[in-house]
Amino acid sequence: MRVVVTGATGNIGTSVVEALSEDPAVGSIVGIARREPDWTRPKLQVVPLDLPEAGADELDGVLRGADVVIHLAWLFQPTHDPVTTWRSNVLGSVRVFESVARTEVPALVYSSSVGAYSPGPKDRAVDEHWPTHGWPEAAYPREKAYLERVLDAFVRGNPQTRVVRIRPGFVFKRESATQQRRLFAGPFVPGRLVRPGVIPVVPDVAGLRMQAVHSADIGEAFRLAAVNPVRGAFNVAAEPVVDATLIAGLLGARTVPMPVWAARAAVAAAWRLHAVPASPGLFDAVLRLPIMDTTRARTDLAWTPRHTAEDALGEFLAGLRGNEGLATPPLAPSSPGSRLGEIASGVGSRP
Repeated sequence: MRVVVTGATGNIGTSVVEALSEDPAVGSIVGIARREPDWTRPKLQVVPLDLPEAGADELDGVLRGADVVIHLAWLFQPTHDPVTTWRSNVLGSVRVFESVARTEVPALVYSSSVGAYSPGPKDRAVDEHWPTHGWPEAAYPREKAYLERVLDAFVRGNPQTRVVRIRPGFVFKRESATQQRRLFAGPFVPGRLVRPGVIPVVPDVAGLRMQAVHSADIGEAFRLAAVNPVRGAFNVAAEPVVDATLIAGLLGARTVPMPVWAARAAVAAAWRLHAVPASPGLFDAVLRLPIMDTTRARTDLAWTPRHTAEDALGEFLAGLRGNEGLATPPLAPSSPGSRLGEIASGVGSRP
């Protein structure tokens, strides 16, 4: 089996490649990434390619002959320039889908997200039939929701192609911690101080509950979707649901109630001042995310997480303290110019 993986050098991508490389049914892996990494794995060949810029013939040449295409590539920043993320994420994804159709790849596995879902309940879980219209005020859920509609049309127009949509919760691992700090928290978060006994309190914001999963377990979900004859959407997340109490337990802190308006005002002010890259619209989206029912992944996909959500978040915090990463451009433990370079880039103003 020949598998092509876009976004192969990122948080999820490296875990997907790890899982595929250990599967004897997979003979070769072609990883597409904007920049070539020093990191490699058995069976992996990396092809440097910028999806929005690549010509159709160039992209078709990489995908032709593949048994499965796993599409993970995604640009989270700049939140201050949604046209750039739309061009990369939406138009880049459409180019991949079109190439899959032209080259008659038998299967397409796409990384959707809990962020594609419309606002939903926090006190009960919803399955894969919950509407996927996202939250319109933030680029990430807006783009994920739009691509759900694109895939609806793709499925109708290409019934011969097996299409799978993996919808994970928040994905963490130790090696992604520094990247995620750069993408969402920014240069002013003192990672080495995020340890038990140092942070005394954790704000408890009503409705701020989310699901998490370890990147290795997501990698396994994508492997299972690639090698098994399944179709449709799968919610993928681990237990328990993450809330302020769980985070406080990891940090040896206590929770303090905080009104939603106060938390949002703090995020909005920091974003406008280019102190954090995560936008207030993304904060609003997280408040409205539904809790996902993962029954279908566990039954039809035969997926069982090896890590709890608490394990995944604990690894992330440990990686944050240790400034950890991998030898790939997205996961590198330091960026050009280090934290001063992040500040100079405008914090959320550039890719």
